[in-house]
Amino acid sequence: MAQQTMRGIRLGAHSLESEIGVTYSPRNKHRYQCINSHISELVFAQDAELPKTWQCKTCSEQATLLTEGKLIKLDLDELKTPRSHWEMLLERRSKDELEEILKERISYIRARRKAGKADV
Repeated sequence: MAQQTMRGIRLGAHSLESEIGVTYSPRNKHRYQCINSHISELVFAQDAELPKTWQCKTCSEQATLLTEGKLIKLDLDELKTPRSHWEMLLERRSKDELEEILKERISYIRARRKAGKADV
């Protein structure tokens, strides 16, 4: 009997898939520029809806889509500033409700302290 040897490859070293017969969808390159003038080139499918902003690959700032070498103008709605916790809280409750809840919690804490059950 002939001597047989086992052959193998390292995991992740080579792909066993081939690109024969694979047809890619049409794609286009688009450029984005951040406020620090970094240019990021991204490839999207030709029929994809392009995002107007993208995170810069170099500095992580928001980059804006370039069309014909010029920055597109963004609507004010797209340049929203993040809301603070206080602003989100005020969307759900009025200041009077918040003051009432605060008074209830303070009286509850004071009652626990008098009973000797306060958290230290």
